[in-house]
Amino acid sequence: MTSQPTAFINVRIVDPASGYDGPGGVVVRGGVIAEVRKGALGDLSDDLKVIDGGGHVLIPGLVDLRVKTGEPGSETKETLKSASRAAAAGGVTSIVVQPDTDPAVDEPAVVDFILRRARDIELVHVYPAGAATKGCRGEQMAEIGLMHDAGAVYITDADSPIVDSKTFRRVLTYASGFDMVVAHRPVDPWLAKGSSATAGEFAGRFGIPSVPVVAERIMLERDLALAELSKARLLVDQITCADALESLERGKAKGIRAFASCSINHLTFNELDIGAWRTFAKLDPPLRKEADRQALIDALASGLVDIVVSAHAPAPAEDKRLPFNLAAPGSVGLETLLPGLLTLHHEGRIPLIDLIATVTVKPAELIGLKAGRIAKGAPADLVLVDLNAPRLIDADKLLSKSKNSAFDGRRLQGRALKTMVDGRVVFG
Repeated sequence: MTSQPTAFINVRIVDPASGYDGPGGVVVRGGVIAEVRKGALGDLSDDLKVIDGGGHVLIPGLVDLRVKTGEPGSETKETLKSASRAAAAGGVTSIVVQPDTDPAVDEPAVVDFILRRARDIELVHVYPAGAATKGCRGEQMAEIGLMHDAGAVYITDADSPIVDSKTFRRVLTYASGFDMVVAHRPVDPWLAKGSSATAGEFAGRFGIPSVPVVAERIMLERDLALAELSKARLLVDQITCADALESLERGKAKGIRAFASCSINHLTFNELDIGAWRTFAKLDPPLRKEADRQALIDALASGLVDIVVSAHAPAPAEDKRLPFNLAAPGSVGLETLLPGLLTLHHEGRIPLIDLIATVTVKPAELIGLKAGRIAKGAPADLVLVDLNAPRLIDADKLLSKSKNSAFDGRRLQGRALKTMVDGRVVFG
């Protein structure tokens, strides 16, 4: 698929990297941004395909650091192609796929497989995260250096916490030699074992096995201490509660190289959204109390939380349409990340340019991508967005292979009208 020289005119450019939010135009040539103009573009050459944005917003393509697929091993859940199609429809131009597949992404050959498959699909950029330990089992350190050289962008065991502190220290220390980010889910697995909800009055009333939020803080305190010891870059994977935010703030104040992501689900929903045993809202980590959700929004607004992810976790109907305690956790999210995030803009909670930064330049810079900005010479990964388009999310109409969306039936505002990757229009 080749790119055609293109000009976006009559758009509102929102580029967090430069701090610009205003009218302008963009010219794309050879898969990169050739020119960015504030105000009108002026005379255009005849070879340009002109896209009139109609006053809509032009932003950098979204970079989603936490996407699960079923490939390799469980393609009935999601393939790299179906995930890429969903990403393009959602304005996500770069995805980082998690390593807990079958086989796990714990050696360079599997990293290379994912990169080759993505090149063959030729839709969005697909980057593999490498497993921190063999098989994501938390026991023996994986081939981190070789995976780094093969193209893995960070290291993680995805949903499985590395309980052995000596092993996790080794992972952090080894990864720090490459200045490679280590992402880790902060949860005490013994406190969380068998749980399906957050401990409290709601879970108790309905008899749902639950986990106290202290399980997140306990593990985070350990992770921060080991990150300080090893001087590694730690990504706190999906922070969710006020207690853990306090720990993160103290750690950052001490100069620990800690960053934090949160999922769009935990910014949008609380524990009450489980409702009448709604398994589409069963997540891992589970939905928290409203006070925790509000604290998370405040932390995102202040910059304490750096990055927002979709936490895309496909599960087929046979894994979701079960009694609540037996249902698989997770929600697809590639197509709802952007409109879900725009909820905070429409509510006046966080300025638009700051929101867009959490899904563009900040994740891109963390893992060393040139994407996430609208600047001359940058990759032409762009999204034209209608901020106000009303949407009623119908899970059955999503492009993901699995249809388990926590947003099913939710009314949102915002839609990607056109998505461009390396100068190629891949959606719209």
